[in-house]
Amino acid sequence: MGAARPLTVRETFHIELLGPDDGTDAAPVQQRVSVRVSDLEVATERALRLFARARAPQRSQARAEAVRVIDGAGREVFRWSRFDEPGG
Repeated sequence: MGAARPLTVRETFHIELLGPDDGTDAAPVQQRVSVRVSDLEVATERALRLFARARAPQRSQARAEAVRVIDGAGREVFRWSRFDEPGG
């Protein structure tokens, strides 16, 4: 038998793409993705890639206004909006 590989601890994060603010208390969620990754940095990179795709000019739906990452405890741990982008 070979040497046992060390287990990588993975956490679940929820990535939400948010649409335009319509004046209600909660931001409208356009898309929600759950990911199991090794840390917040990986989840953040994934969130930014999803946000870039959702902001692409060829999208037929309303373009996403923001993205957020929520940890397994339900706390928002990262948020990025179109205003945070260069030239936003």
